Amino acid sequence: MIHLYLDDWRPNPKGFALARSGEECLLMLRECEVDILSLDFELGYDQMNGGDVVASMIAEGLRAREIFLHTSSPAGRRKMYELLYAHMPEDVKIHNGPMSESVMRDVAQGLR
Repeated sequence: MIHLYLDDWRPNPKGFALARSGEECLLMLRECEVDILSLDFELGYDQMNGGDVVASMIAEGLRAREIFLHTSSPAGRRKMYELLYAHMPEDVKIHNGPMSESVMRDVAQGLR
């Protein structure tokens, strides 16, 4: 099981696999069981955005056990959260914001 961080420019938190594009994130979701997924919205000009990733996850039945939204785009966060809330199974924990320091510390120390 992996923890997955989607972002086109932020540094990768310790303990996470890094996806720099929406396509890379979807590939990892297809190939791996994902515990924690943290999503950015803006992924670069003329690229998939986080909303596209979430829409593809829903269409393909891809999931993670827990999903955080670390984007700085309020509209992007709202779009992703509304899609996830409406379509993810009830056992998927969806957070309308970034990971806390304690979650990041636990992952970095291998406690999660």
